[in-house]
Amino acid sequence: QAPLVESGGGWVQPGGSLRLSCGGSEIRFDSCTTYWYRQAPGKQRELVAAIRSSGRTDYRDSVKGRFSISRDDTMNLVNLQMDRLKPEDTATYYCNARSEVLDRWGQGIQVTVSS
Repeated sequence: QAPLVESGGGWVQPGGSLRLSCGGSEIRFDSCTTYWYRQAPGKQRELVAAIRSSGRTDYRDSVKGRFSISRDDTMNLVNLQMDRLKPEDTATYYCNARSEVLDRWGQGIQVTVSS
């Protein structure tokens, strides 16, 4: 199975916004739980946000109120809107989709927040 594909990363100044998207072939995100993880250099990978097939969302405390995960069933994408970004949000962000029959990851995309 082909990996998921993340897009939308890059560099932004503190306080700015970025929107990450996750797409893939031969997958329906509305049948999965989709997660966004991130990993900063020298640190462990951490869960940032999740959206279930029901639409229920969860966030780690440090991004609540700033990040929003959503699903576009027409385009078959899962998006992560990141606002009021901070330097500590700098990391490689990974998309992961899981169900009873699959567990697929993207290759990661870099997000850098600095002045």
